[in-house]
Amino acid sequence: MERREFIKRSTAAAIAAGASITFGNLSEAFAGTLLSKKGYDLVAVKGGEPDTMFDKAIASMGGMKSFVKKGQIVCVKPNIGWDSTPEMAANTNPLLIKQIIKHCFEAGAKDVYVFDHTCDNWNRCYSNSGIERAVKDAGGKIVSGASESYYQDITVKSGKKLKDAKVHEILLSSDVFINVPILKQHGGGRITVGMKNLMGVVWNRGQWHKNDLHQCIADFSTYRKPDLIVVDAYNVMMRNGPRGGSLEDIVTMKSQLLSTDVVAADAAAAKLFGMNPDNVPYINYADEMKIGTKDLSKLNINRIKM
Repeated sequence: MERREFIKRSTAAAIAAGASITFGNLSEAFAGTLLSKKGYDLVAVKGGEPDTMFDKAIASMGGMKSFVKKGQIVCVKPNIGWDSTPEMAANTNPLLIKQIIKHCFEAGAKDVYVFDHTCDNWNRCYSNSGIERAVKDAGGKIVSGASESYYQDITVKSGKKLKDAKVHEILLSSDVFINVPILKQHGGGRITVGMKNLMGVVWNRGQWHKNDLHQCIADFSTYRKPDLIVVDAYNVMMRNGPRGGSLEDIVTMKSQLLSTDVVAADAAAAKLFGMNPDNVPYINYADEMKIGTKDLSKLNINRIKM
């Protein structure tokens, strides 16, 4: 597949207009193996349900075994920050989380842990988001992020404004880190995607808001890069984020983005949202710090239309 700009128009229709992948008579597993040899930097899938889109996307990246080895401990970090039900699109879709966990275990994971440092009451967030039930049904372990005792001091050696943080012990002890943000509007951050979702792994995030939020978001992204980023853009909150509160704020895009480059994932998500990545400061900062690339024209992208 030739390298070209990921999204020609900054709307969800752009992906709908992209080239579809036809598997023909090949088995899905074999097709995924062939596609993975092309070395995709980013996979964009549109038109299915959260679980089936993930199945197609991860297969084209060589399957979950490309990321998770037998006996490893996996940390999955969704957005579970809000006491809100799935249709309100304030939190990551629970069906997607369930499917990611299932793939991790199929790849041989020993344990899969899920947590978030929530903004609302953590018990209500975990329950009403549907994520707690999804995690348990898939055999994963959901843990609290609501006590400072769970967090350990770390140094952000490459940080310009953020020099230290307290990070949840689950992330620190995991072998594999899968970041699963939901795409939505955010007042301070412009949009919430992969890099900003990492604010849910630290205890003292108020420090970020007081000390150049966008630079701190980029700074922390130098500490531990996710092994895989899965952007949930099935239902997208276009206004009044990050909490929302009305179905009128939601647009159904039925889209998903996968990458190992959090800057590329965030830049692609910005375009999907209808926003120029250049207008999101933390994306620019992260690109300048060479955490990843925001220039999507340089990437090998697989577009899948279901």
